[in-house]
Amino acid sequence: MIHEVAGGSVKFELHNHIGIIEFAHPQSNSLPGKLLEELAQVIHGAGNDERVKVIILRSAGEKAFCAGASFDELVAIKNEAEGLQFFSGFAKVINAMRKCPKFIIGRIHGKCVGGGVGVAASVDYAIATDKADVKLSELAVGIGPFVVGPAVERKIGTSAFSTLSIDAASFRNAEWARRKGLFAEVHDSTENMDEAISKLAETLAHASPEAMAEIKTIFWKGTEHWDELLQQRAAISGRLVLSEFTKNAIARFKSKSK
Repeated sequence: MIHEVAGGSVKFELHNHIGIIEFAHPQSNSLPGKLLEELAQVIHGAGNDERVKVIILRSAGEKAFCAGASFDELVAIKNEAEGLQFFSGFAKVINAMRKCPKFIIGRIHGKCVGGGVGVAASVDYAIATDKADVKLSELAVGIGPFVVGPAVERKIGTSAFSTLSIDAASFRNAEWARRKGLFAEVHDSTENMDEAISKLAETLAHASPEAMAEIKTIFWKGTEHWDELLQQRAAISGRLVLSEFTKNAIARFKSKSK
């Protein structure tokens, strides 16, 4: 089942009780607002589907895993209400993964930037290749990792989160991300990554759904207030994105990428 939206798509497939969710966008798998909404809904649906025992979250292609927010949409935001609506999309995806009673395995095949790091941090078990460098680029464009911050900090701790947030122009490699706890495993090839993902998913597909749901509740203990927290954070980003600094910074980034 494929949902085409905002120039990209979200696809769901079910194989032997393993639900596979794949998002795609031609701009390095960036996430426009409507694509975020659709992704959150598909995650929610898979979580409530009794046929699904475990979920694999992946993105399309062989290059970037996720480039984060869509620059085209960021520069089009005209007021705080529109800004809140856009950044709430990331909040919805993170909260959908948080509340999903199934384990989510992340297939991280390439670079993660900005919101893409937040997506990787919100899965329950991330398996990556050595091409999966990470960068929280928000400060470089005049905003900050406000919405994804709680998910990233929960996974890698305040010190490593601070490092990524402050040094917003630099990538950290996949091995750094593994050492800090963002990735559970890093493999030297896509083939080896996929083999590890298949093996784990097949094992979990035969595990107790009730036990996995209870374990996941323990993993996410202390995040019960995130529905409100992430909305508050989205409002901060939605306000800052209107600044001249941000609009000029995004324009420079877009001109460099042409």
